[in-house]
Amino acid sequence: MSLIADPHNTLATYTTAQLALRNGQDRDEIWVGYQGLIYDVSRSRLWRRGNHYEHWAGQDLTRELDKDAPHTPNVFDNFPVVGKLA
Repeated sequence: MSLIADPHNTLATYTTAQLALRNGQDRDEIWVGYQGLIYDVSRSRLWRRGNHYEHWAGQDLTRELDKDAPHTPNVFDNFPVVGKLA
């Protein structure tokens, strides 16, 4: 079950530049993009410093994760969706 709380498609839209500011370095928010949605991974201990192995927060990780992630896309089901990527 995904934590998408937006049945009416009213999610805020963020640009890649706005997403880049949520990298865990510039602000307390740690966000990542995946398949057009933006997830808040701030509460994950695995993303505490804004990176998770070779992946960095504040980016659209769709290509990276689709290519070489050891887990399924369902890994994001445990994180709230905060917006969609423009």
